[in-house]
Amino acid sequence: MEPSASVMSNHTLNSTGGAGQWDVSDKAKLCRFLCYGSEGDAYTAKDEDRVSIQNSGALLSLLQEGRGAEVVEEIKRFAQDGRAVRPGPALFALALCSQHSEVKTRQAAFKALKDVCRDPAHLFSFIQNKKQLKEGMKCGIWGRALRKAVSDWYVEQDVMTLAAAVTRCKQKEGWSHQDLLRLSHTKPANEATALVCKYIMKGWKEVQAAYSEKENSEEVVKVLSYLEVVEKVKHSCDETEVVNLIEEHKLVKEQLLTDHLKSKQVWRALLKEMSLHSVLRFLGKMTANKIIEPGSPVTQAVCERIQCEATLRKAKIHPFSLLLSSENYKRGHGYQGKTKWEADSSILKAIDSAFYKSFTNVEAVGKRFVVAADVSASLSSIVPGTSISTAVAAAAVTMIFARTEADVDVLAYSEGVLVPCSVSANMTLAQVTAELVKIPGGTTDCTLPIRWASENGKQTDVFVILTNNPLWAFAASPAEALKNHRQKTGAESKLVMCGLTSVGNAIANTEDRGILTVCGFDLGALTVIQNLAQDLI
Repeated sequence: MEPSASVMSNHTLNSTGGAGQWDVSDKAKLCRFLCYGSEGDAYTAKDEDRVSIQNSGALLSLLQEGRGAEVVEEIKRFAQDGRAVRPGPALFALALCSQHSEVKTRQAAFKALKDVCRDPAHLFSFIQNKKQLKEGMKCGIWGRALRKAVSDWYVEQDVMTLAAAVTRCKQKEGWSHQDLLRLSHTKPANEATALVCKYIMKGWKEVQAAYSEKENSEEVVKVLSYLEVVEKVKHSCDETEVVNLIEEHKLVKEQLLTDHLKSKQVWRALLKEMSLHSVLRFLGKMTANKIIEPGSPVTQAVCERIQCEATLRKAKIHPFSLLLSSENYKRGHGYQGKTKWEADSSILKAIDSAFYKSFTNVEAVGKRFVVAADVSASLSSIVPGTSISTAVAAAAVTMIFARTEADVDVLAYSEGVLVPCSVSANMTLAQVTAELVKIPGGTTDCTLPIRWASENGKQTDVFVILTNNPLWAFAASPAEALKNHRQKTGAESKLVMCGLTSVGNAIANTEDRGILTVCGFDLGALTVIQNLAQDLI
């Protein structure tokens, strides 16, 4: 898959193909920031630190150059195309653009609000970012442009979608729908939207009083019925009634009371329409609370859903997500709290089956890859923040590339030793793991895979090098080896160094846009690798 013209402009190559070709431009730094929250060359797995003005230098530079509209378009693309590891950086960047001195930039930012803030949680986060950016300034944030943008977010939505959204996510980061409607002076464009806004501002009793005697349109009646169900379930202590309301109206966990979630029958009702992502997330809790029990009809239904190819495809479940779910469930306890369970063997078999079926959900990027795994003895260590051994993680990453890309070389390497590995589509995770750890361990030399490609004339687009050693401990420089490889083969090769046990160390700052470091590993790391391969960051 070749980058589009608009994407290519992020990393314009100079005519000589020299060192300047790999300079890290402000646009490249912006794209890194939107992808994983840092303008630097290191992605840290599971790093949820809030972004700030201090790590947004390239974003500010682009705004000062009058390229605000271009920045907003990039924000929209990352938010809409699934390129971002997490939504926070894009929401922060949009808030910053919406407060810039240039009118066109502010207008573009507010116009993009509906595209970037796709649910209430995003909207609340955007508003909180704006508030924090204004701290210490005399003026407030609620000018005419923000009031209109927030008002449009509410009034331009499908009314039933809006009713569901505001009853599922009521408040976050110190903001509520009531706050936003009051401060934006929202004026609904139709009666059905006015009904939802009245419900938010005044509550159900006032809505009942206002609409019970009126002759209402079909749309208003539909919204009234939905809100009545939401209110009824909130005040019901009757387990059977709550179950019936959930099943009939497809209510979700967020619309129930905490006491309702103590009921096994309520959970079983929720399971019928629960997203597959949520099913996988709550497997441990449901097993601990005896909702999932060995041999039960509920357990059988859950197993069928987990391994259903159509369901996996619709939910776009990634194989690495299933691996994480399997290992977390197998562990038998949560990372926090006292929740403990005994993993159900049929659930584990279903996740294992789903793992192999889900490779079809991974979109190929159409590049030439070399994936090399460090096979030192300590590969039995654990990836931080997970229950996955580095050996299994390396095998899973290898399988993902080997099964989805047409041109992949898989290598196992150690001190002075490198062996090409045969990884076929019919191999299991255990078999691939065994293939990668067949060389005796030693001191890691991460230049070996790059030197192997140079010596064998391999035209490689991306090297993905996996190691469990600290990234700063290498005697030989992978960056220097990559530079030599580019010069020898003429290939525009990139390098991703994955320190599977690293918690923040990176290889020396190279200021080379074709080199990134991954510290730890998670699903976001695969997004980062894919983005780099496609010249998106």
